[in-house]
Amino acid sequence: VYASCVTITPAHGIVTVHRKLMPTYEERLSWAPGDGHGLRTTRVGAFTLGALNCWENWLPLARAALYAQGEDLHVAIWPGSVRNTEAITRFVAREGRSYVLSVCSVLRRDQLGAHIPFIDDLRERLPEVISEGGTAIAAPDGTWIVEPTPHVEQRFVADIQHARVRQERQNFDVAGHYGRPDVLRLQVNRERQTIARFDEGVT
Repeated sequence: VYASCVTITPAHGIVTVHRKLMPTYEERLSWAPGDGHGLRTTRVGAFTLGALNCWENWLPLARAALYAQGEDLHVAIWPGSVRNTEAITRFVAREGRSYVLSVCSVLRRDQLGAHIPFIDDLRERLPEVISEGGTAIAAPDGTWIVEPTPHVEQRFVADIQHARVRQERQNFDVAGHYGRPDVLRLQVNRERQTIARFDEGVT
């Protein structure tokens, strides 16, 4: 579930599919590492939307790749846990001077389907609450719009204003006037990775 994410806009359907750059723990049993092809942003109204999955939100260079494309609305997708969202949501908001939505799931033991292999063993060993949630929204100055909210399954609606981004970036814009591309520059490889590369000779 957390090895890929899809960015969707109502008017255009599916815009971007991003595969997680590095699967975490047991995800590696099913998923191979992603590539840079999906490190892209898309326009949603006045905002430039970007998204990362789980621990790749902690990768400074992945965030920098999105900042360089003008990201000012960041979606961080997490398995449910307040410990994943309470610190980094506000940090990324202040670093990027962006709105940050951390999206988490709530999953309880009794919601596991009977079709899952070894389900009886899992139900015996897993805690009652497997993923506690922790969805949160932070403003571009790092203040909470919605504080991390565990054990709650609901839709969160917030009013966000693009002018707040400009206000905060007036004195610090990590990929704009405060950036130093003459000193520090990131190179992103967007090629799809394959096992062979063919260089055609002159015939």
